[in-house]
Amino acid sequence: MFTEKDFEYMRLAAVMAEESVANGGGPFGAVIVRDGEIVGRGANSVTIDNDPTAHAEVNAIRNACHSLDSFSLKGCTIYSSCEPCPMCLSAIYWAGIDCIYYGNTQADAEAINFSDSFIYRELAKPQIERAVPCIPMPNDFTIKAFEMWTAKNDKIEY
Repeated sequence: MFTEKDFEYMRLAAVMAEESVANGGGPFGAVIVRDGEIVGRGANSVTIDNDPTAHAEVNAIRNACHSLDSFSLKGCTIYSSCEPCPMCLSAIYWAGIDCIYYGNTQADAEAINFSDSFIYRELAKPQIERAVPCIPMPNDFTIKAFEMWTAKNDKIEY
């Protein structure tokens, strides 16, 4: 079912997670592979960079996109030391990554106080009932950019 290469990439993600912990970051690492070549790497640097979006998978996506000079990671596979959180899973989908392999599970992460269950519960609620209310406003000002985008002939769709 798994190849030796799959284990090699996951071991690298695990080592990156361990190095991240040793260097003051969170216990997560990720590697992105295309056609048998590593094109992106990332470790959790939330506390190091003071950036709540600096999860391993997001950092690996940024690194891979920079390396490939593309916003699309179609044809790529990500190896993450842990099951991706909702933010990272969304980023993986937006990037177009084809497949996710992960090591630790959501339950493993929750056991060390990295729980995503609150976010999953919040997403299931109506917007106005969430802990951080999401309140729509009239779009008189904001719709213009959408109209410009629609009319633009040379847009790069994604």
